[in-house]
Amino acid sequence: MTSPIPTLSLVDTDPAELAVDAIVIGVHSLNGDVADGDGGSLLLASGAESIVAAFDGRLTGTLALLGATGAPGEVTKLATLGTITAPVVAAVGLGPEPTGAAPPPETLRRASGASIRALAGAGTVALSLPLPDDEDAPAAVRAVAEGALLGAYRFAGYKTKPQPGRRAPVGAVVVHVPDAAEATAEAEVTRAAVVAQAVAQTRDWVNTPPNELRPPAFADAVAAAGREAGLEVEVLDEDALREGGYGGILAVGLGSSAPPRLVRLSYTPPEFDKRVALVGKGITFDTGGFSIKPAQGMWEMKSDMAGAAAVTAAMLAVAALRPSVAVTAYVPIAENMASATAYRPGDVVTMRNGKRVEVLNTDAEGRMILGDAIARACEDGCDYLFETSTLTGGQVVALGKRMAGVMGTPELCDRVKAAGEQVGEPAWPMPLPEDVRKGMDSDVADISQVNAAMDRAGHMLQGGVFLREFVTDDVPWAHIDIAGPSYNSGEPTGYLAKGGTGVPVRTLLALIDDIASAG
Repeated sequence: MTSPIPTLSLVDTDPAELAVDAIVIGVHSLNGDVADGDGGSLLLASGAESIVAAFDGRLTGTLALLGATGAPGEVTKLATLGTITAPVVAAVGLGPEPTGAAPPPETLRRASGASIRALAGAGTVALSLPLPDDEDAPAAVRAVAEGALLGAYRFAGYKTKPQPGRRAPVGAVVVHVPDAAEATAEAEVTRAAVVAQAVAQTRDWVNTPPNELRPPAFADAVAAAGREAGLEVEVLDEDALREGGYGGILAVGLGSSAPPRLVRLSYTPPEFDKRVALVGKGITFDTGGFSIKPAQGMWEMKSDMAGAAAVTAAMLAVAALRPSVAVTAYVPIAENMASATAYRPGDVVTMRNGKRVEVLNTDAEGRMILGDAIARACEDGCDYLFETSTLTGGQVVALGKRMAGVMGTPELCDRVKAAGEQVGEPAWPMPLPEDVRKGMDSDVADISQVNAAMDRAGHMLQGGVFLREFVTDDVPWAHIDIAGPSYNSGEPTGYLAKGGTGVPVRTLLALIDDIASAG
């Protein structure tokens, strides 16, 4: 069961007269000395005009006295005391006023998420944030709606007693627009609800304890969700994997009493020109195997299936949005444990495409299961292949915890970067140097899964170079390393909760939309 998201609707009633529990307005920071004639250093954003009028010009000064600065994502709440219909007004910071334009969509998305999270306990919240009146309006409405739904997310958890002071998430969100009956705005709200539900499903799977989501259970959950969405579903158990020659998936799963799986989900519209393959890493828990990880922080390895969760949830959204492109997801699932039956450093594994891999580090297990899944995707045929995984700690070292690393066909990597910028999931293209590949030459097999001398230089790039070995030459592909962005171990911020983030579900959906419209 996915964590519930608020209901979402549009409204064009005067914000000051909305019968809601709270209303959110935007506020900009100012470098000047005055605003609205009250001596404050704030500027209320468009959308708040009737509320400013109801407060007789005293609103910005009061917000400033309460500590509001207009900093992005800052939320300041004020009791209205009957001045307007809503009992609470919340001013969310949007940063400096943009010159000649509304705030960027990502600013609105983060502000919307932060305000809805801050208003937990309220039943219904209205958002009256600045929206452009030109061709940029749909993107702004989408951003506000998505941010609100994602900001309300809360994982149910496993506590046996109620937590004092813990307030329920906002139950309903209404977005103020100039015309609530306008078809484009209605379409954006509908899409936002589908996308947010997919992100919530991803977050739920990532946040689930690993003892409750071992490979067979995860495969069953993926298959059940796919069937319910109307997707074509195929599940390969350990016997089918052995018969099919999926040596990488089987090798990683050897150490666990919970055998591995490969799930294939397909969406085929009545008419289409392009075929997209999605591949996601599904390591339900990663001890590192015999190349065991340090104990500190190992518990976060429950999130090592974030790529699989993301591509599965993206497929659920595809089934609902019905783009004019065929999409198939390949979800390899295994648990990387250390036991008497586990695979070892020094093993040579024969992969699905026949290549033989020398195992030097059992903690480089993700690329083993992905190699098999990528090979299968290329066998089935596709025009584009996107793979995403929590593959390397090198991604975090190189790019931090918010920026994904992208490797593969240069043109497609640029496309991933553009899609990430559009939805607020930043990614940066990285090279696949030939000297990195040379360092993975093996004396006994076709390739080592890591540098043959165990040199960790360019560790993130080693992962991409290895995966390239399983992509056929005619398929444009992109590997998206989300080791950092897929999990937020810090405090909630913007529309990101603590724990699973749902990255890169929205990037994948943006890419599919782009391919459906432009090829």
